[in-house]
Amino acid sequence: MSDSENEYSIKQYTRRQTGTSSFHWKAILLAIIIVVLFIITIGIITMWAYSMKNEPKFKKWKEHAITVVGTYGQGNESNQLDGPYGIFIDKNKTIFITDFNNHRIVEWKYNAKQGQIIAGGNGKGRRIDQLNRPTDVVVDQQNNSIIVADQWNRRVIQWSNQKQQILIDDILCWGLAMDKHGFLYVSDVEKNEVRRWKMGEYNNEGIVVAGGNGRGDKINQFSCPTFIYVDEDQSVYISDRDNHRVMKWRRDVKEGTVVAGGNGQGGNLTQLFGPQGVTVDDLGHIYVADWGNHRVMRWREGKEEGEIIVGGIGEGFQSNRLYWPRGLSFDDEGNLYVADFIACRIQKFEIVL
Repeated sequence: MSDSENEYSIKQYTRRQTGTSSFHWKAILLAIIIVVLFIITIGIITMWAYSMKNEPKFKKWKEHAITVVGTYGQGNESNQLDGPYGIFIDKNKTIFITDFNNHRIVEWKYNAKQGQIIAGGNGKGRRIDQLNRPTDVVVDQQNNSIIVADQWNRRVIQWSNQKQQILIDDILCWGLAMDKHGFLYVSDVEKNEVRRWKMGEYNNEGIVVAGGNGRGDKINQFSCPTFIYVDEDQSVYISDRDNHRVMKWRRDVKEGTVVAGGNGQGGNLTQLFGPQGVTVDDLGHIYVADWGNHRVMRWREGKEEGEIIVGGIGEGFQSNRLYWPRGLSFDDEGNLYVADFIACRIQKFEIVL
């Protein structure tokens, strides 16, 4: 073989080797790209699945309620109510009811057919063993007692095994709430404020934690504060009845924030009509008994409008209607209880799981 032929063979071989090497690198690069894209895709799918799993699911309740108290209509027997106002539900699903027109507090154990009078029930009056139009009740489990807003007697009174003690006198009280730090909160519809007392220390005027700036519609005022709720951070939620709104006052602030309603009296989704009972769930959603619209609404803080979760189809006595709802509360399973004032019953709307 001549030198020229040999040189040509070497060049041809070199070209084949270079082409093969280039092909191998392209294949490796393509494989790496495929693997990377696969990993990214798996990551995106995993993150999406995780977010869907942990995304807050808005709770829903059955349209038709179960009447758990008051199936025998209006009256003063042990299985009847006459104008229920505030309610409190303990961990055993026992319901404590302010029976407004019967001037008493009724304890109704889970699945019971009748209740037990645990405060009042001795006719309307001002004696220490009487009540006069009570509006709210809370249970002080630590001291095995109940605390009652005895509104028309202008006092907050404690009952324990038929023994009574006036805690706060000369106050036109309406709503009550307790926090985990041992404070009692009371709304005053005459002074348009909410005050707080350290439980067991009532020989003082308490501390104003919301309002106290006269009657009005400014964000540091109320016009008839009714029911209240206190969250884990000691923020106070207040149903501001005649301003048709719910206000949130954070701890140690001088003015509140409108978190529901505040657009005048009305029945659309941006409005309330004389709000009453109020509570907040673990997601921070606000629930309010929209008294004049015969419905319960849910509001997410910062949103312009709420949503109807039960009622809202006009007043009535059917199982899917409410008639001037007052107090509301949840049990540990998330079932919603509503004090249905005119219908003289407690309605349980079961949560849809």
